[in-house]
Amino acid sequence: MPIYTYACDSCGLKQDVMQKINDTPLTTCPECGKQTFSKQLTAAGFQLKGGGYYETDFKNGPPPKTAPKAEPGCAPCASNGSCPLAS
Repeated sequence: MPIYTYACDSCGLKQDVMQKINDTPLTTCPECGKQTFSKQLTAAGFQLKGGGYYETDFKNGPPPKTAPKAEPGCAPCASNGSCPLAS
């Protein structure tokens, strides 16, 4: 069952409530008894754990690309420190 966060506009009470998805939202504050208790919009909190699609395929990203190495004794590479053939 999901956990919803409720807040009262009158007394400021904030409370987490476990409810079924199809339960009617609460409106009466358990602290002050007024009809100003409403469901708040919050971010879903979850973690992907264990060996699965995410863990095995995307955790570390794609392998890094390596630059081509210059030939030993190449004159343009030795003169300016960069290889024109490595582009």
